[in-house]
Amino acid sequence: RGAQGLIAMSWRGAAAWVAAFAALVAIATQAIDDPALDPAQGPGRTDSSTSAARTAKVIRVVDGDTILVRGRGGAAERVRYIGVDTPESVKPNSPVECFSHEASRFNSSLVGGKTVRLVPDREPEDRFGRSLAFVYVGERMVNEELLRGGYARTIEIPPNVSKAKYFADLERVAIRTKKGLWRACGR
Repeated sequence: RGAQGLIAMSWRGAAAWVAAFAALVAIATQAIDDPALDPAQGPGRTDSSTSAARTAKVIRVVDGDTILVRGRGGAAERVRYIGVDTPESVKPNSPVECFSHEASRFNSSLVGGKTVRLVPDREPEDRFGRSLAFVYVGERMVNEELLRGGYARTIEIPPNVSKAKYFADLERVAIRTKKGLWRACGR
């Protein structure tokens, strides 16, 4: 009876340890899947494009994902945010899309009249001559905030896809929690 009791107790103890280990694995897996904790994809990531970063003053917010800035040279320059696409409000021959005005207002509240840091990815300009950038106000990445609040959808245009996975994760959370356009526009 003594040996059987010891074996039974050790199985119960082992089961408790296995359950505790399984809970820790589940917590760790959830933390790994959290885009805010992913240093390879998140906003704190530094790569070779960071060395090409520059600052500019926002002189006009065009819409939810495009701004007009004045840099060191003094000329006005159009900047399109990398990896995000907000509903259209000023596209010629196109109707105003659901949540476009809200996206423009939110963008304006983040960057309007401010000095921003423009960080390019692999391709610094698009075929329309617009600069392409991750846009920061202080440490806050505007591209990320647009997705987080449900003001934008993700858009992947190679080769500028260094944050595509991170952005897709942010979009999934906004969809799941019905933020912004995901609630208002029935998507």
